[in-house]
Amino acid sequence: MNWRTTLVLAAIALAVFAYFRFFELKHPSTEEAKRQAQNVVKFDRTKIDGVIIQNGDEKIEIRRRDNKWRLETPIKDQVDSSLIENLFSDLESWQKDATISAKEIDADKSKLNEYGLNKPKLKLKLIGQDRPPEILFGKDAALEGKMYVRLGDSKETFLAGQSIKKDIDKKPEEFRDRKLTDLNTAQVSRLVLKTPAGEMELQKKSDHWDIMKPLRARANEQKVGDLIAQVTSARIQQFVADDRGDLNAYGLAQPRGSVTLFGPEEKKDQKVEIGGSIKVFGQEDKGQVLQIGAIPQKEKDQVYVRFAPRGFVYTLPKRIEEILNTKPDDLRDHHLVRIDTNILDRIAIDAPGKGKTVLARNGDDWTIASRKNTPANSGQVRRFIDTLQNEQVTRFVEDVASNLPKYGLDKPQLQLTFSSFASENTAETRAGEQAFATVAFGKVDGDNVYVRLADEPFVVAVRRTLLDQISTDPLQWQEISIFKVKPEQIHRLS
Repeated sequence: MNWRTTLVLAAIALAVFAYFRFFELKHPSTEEAKRQAQNVVKFDRTKIDGVIIQNGDEKIEIRRRDNKWRLETPIKDQVDSSLIENLFSDLESWQKDATISAKEIDADKSKLNEYGLNKPKLKLKLIGQDRPPEILFGKDAALEGKMYVRLGDSKETFLAGQSIKKDIDKKPEEFRDRKLTDLNTAQVSRLVLKTPAGEMELQKKSDHWDIMKPLRARANEQKVGDLIAQVTSARIQQFVADDRGDLNAYGLAQPRGSVTLFGPEEKKDQKVEIGGSIKVFGQEDKGQVLQIGAIPQKEKDQVYVRFAPRGFVYTLPKRIEEILNTKPDDLRDHHLVRIDTNILDRIAIDAPGKGKTVLARNGDDWTIASRKNTPANSGQVRRFIDTLQNEQVTRFVEDVASNLPKYGLDKPQLQLTFSSFASENTAETRAGEQAFATVAFGKVDGDNVYVRLADEPFVVAVRRTLLDQISTDPLQWQEISIFKVKPEQIHRLS
């Protein structure tokens, strides 16, 4: 056999294998085919964009809009999508336990009445491409957990499980989403909080939260996240009314406060106001507004709220009121300084009259650039950075540093400058050293020392011992190890 014959046979074998492999993927196994033959209905859930449930005189219509399920009839509201997905899952695995043929039904006209399928009360219709026939639900069978069903105009009747009936035999309110908003905490990029103490605005920049009003300051990431989570994780207790009527009864005509959450590329408002009216201006980037009103007379552990995006008045657990007690200082970041170690390349320690020490990063290690790049004690430098990152202010002294001499900050006794360094110009940065944080230390006051950051307008106090830990002597930063060899790297000693 020559090589051409071998090649042709190999190609034929590969083609036969590919054909059978394709056939197996496209066609179910015999066992799977039998299982599918017993399915009550066949459909593709991705092509279904509507569900209509007729339960006696009551009609419930649910539609998919922008990949979200919404109630359209008898009320308009957000739907708990998990209920629809669960219904589809149950339909996909819904099996016929027995079949009563149309011939048997025609032979005994009373059987449809006996099975409750002549004029059934409960019906389910799916809307969309390649939808199955309407499903009619009859009476429960004598066999526990089973019931009679038929499809569309067909007289053929099936005995099947009651799971689908349990999924749809509900009141309209039971389909409504009890999760207040579909925003999650991580998606929120801005919030406006109105309380009796005033208005606050916070904005997320480069994964960090900042207070924008009533003062500009760094915000505490955890506390801001907790505040947002009170709204994004809120669960509706009662569906009260739509918000087009008189809101005085709910304490929502004159709200006590509000929270507005802004998500990514937000186009509509979501605002939480505690007891008052909402006025919306502009067309874009309005956020989501929640209003919180009065306490119901009977349910003292709840509070009335109005959620603008859904256009309804609900009740939420009373603890949502905690946001009304929030003050700017509650959300401020008490850390002295933010140091982005990913871009940190230089640390300058400048004490007037004592010279300037510059530490420079070299890969994972540090050198003393001001001493001809003498190796520095890298572990000591890293511990110093960690100390500064974890340092908490003991007191916010002034929000506007209008009198620097009072705190010795007009001529600080020590200044730290943290910089990045680029050897050449790029699209994002210029070549050279770029300072991103400067910390000035002023007068000592008892156990504290006054401090100010160059890019922040306020004066704070920190522990005096922090100042004592910062050495201005370059020799104190120098590497003290004689050998830079790990014990496991030594193989011979003489």
